Amino acid sequence: MSKILFLVGDGMGGWPLESLGGRTTLRAAHTPAMDFLAARSRCGLCRTVPEGMPPGSDVANMALLGYDPAVHHTGRGPIEAAAQGLDLDPDDLVWRMNLVSVSEWSPEGVMRDYSSGHISTADAAPLLEKLAELARGSDFLPVTGIQYRHLLIQKNGAKTPAARLAVNPPHDLLDQSIGQDLDAFSAFPELARFMGQAHALLSGLHPKANAVWPWGQGRPLSLPDFREKSGLRGAVVSAVDLVKGLGRAAGMDVLHVDGVTGLIDTNYDGKIHAALDFLDRGDFVYVHVEAPDECGHMGDAELKKQAIELFDERIVAPAIEATAGTDAVIVVTCDHFTPVARRTHTEDPVPFLIHATRDARTGGPSTFDEASAAGTGLFLSSGRELMALVLGARP
Repeated sequence: MSKILFLVGDGMGGWPLESLGGRTTLRAAHTPAMDFLAARSRCGLCRTVPEGMPPGSDVANMALLGYDPAVHHTGRGPIEAAAQGLDLDPDDLVWRMNLVSVSEWSPEGVMRDYSSGHISTADAAPLLEKLAELARGSDFLPVTGIQYRHLLIQKNGAKTPAARLAVNPPHDLLDQSIGQDLDAFSAFPELARFMGQAHALLSGLHPKANAVWPWGQGRPLSLPDFREKSGLRGAVVSAVDLVKGLGRAAGMDVLHVDGVTGLIDTNYDGKIHAALDFLDRGDFVYVHVEAPDECGHMGDAELKKQAIELFDERIVAPAIEATAGTDAVIVVTCDHFTPVARRTHTEDPVPFLIHATRDARTGGPSTFDEASAAGTGLFLSSGRELMALVLGARP
């Protein structure tokens, strides 16, 4: 029975750039492993973001795992809370909370950095401790996460106006005014007050992390069990709590790998080794690499191209080598586009390939990129369709 390796380069897709001769970063990157698979695979495009929903990694990865975000998605924060196994009440409101850098805390302020210079977890942890002290006695509980990605639990918040606040993710506001969002936060004065106090506190503690930005709020997450749904024992491996939370909520194994960072310097070898080791006892593993997305947010085409090449060399190539002569299915895709020119996510359909080692095709595209995938004419309207196609390739 085929084993499935589902390999996701977060934000790997993008738009053509003049600086790359009209090529996308994926097309410009040297990707011999993905190109080898494309020529021997079923390739196409898949719409991972349902119409009317934001093109976030939370929505898109949920879809790729075969779940309908329109039914199951409650917010970004609840997914990351699931990764930490937090004990939450049904009416708690869970916010994703970034440590960010703003020019000033006023309607004239500008979002300078959604990640506080990609602050390390070690540097962030004492800041979260100070924020927890600041919030003591209120309905807010800051929870330490990884690097710049943290949580804010609002007890019984789902019953308050905060549950309906519409605010932008900070990565959508880079070098833009925060005024409209501060106005939105002001509709719930308790939260606006905490954020103002947090800015005053952080401004004296860290040169880049001078504010918090709650967003992506929702009630606690619940997903149908992946094994009951698919018949497969599955696992996820990722540096980010978002994917870990989806896996944990779906009853999948969450594989721990030392040295994963979510950046271009992540432990690629550890990720693929953990995935392959799991397949000795399991059936399906979802390997998520964040680096291309982060480079897209940075607006750095050369660095994003390098991240894609590392994904190809250190994740895809070892997967091909390890499954040669075995009965396996390799899937390669991304969750959404993160175009360098936009520095944020877009809802463009993503390229994918499905390669069955025992039933390799011929005549596929000579390269794996957005245009070659579109040229096959195969279009899937949802991530659930992609998962169904993957499972159909597994006898």
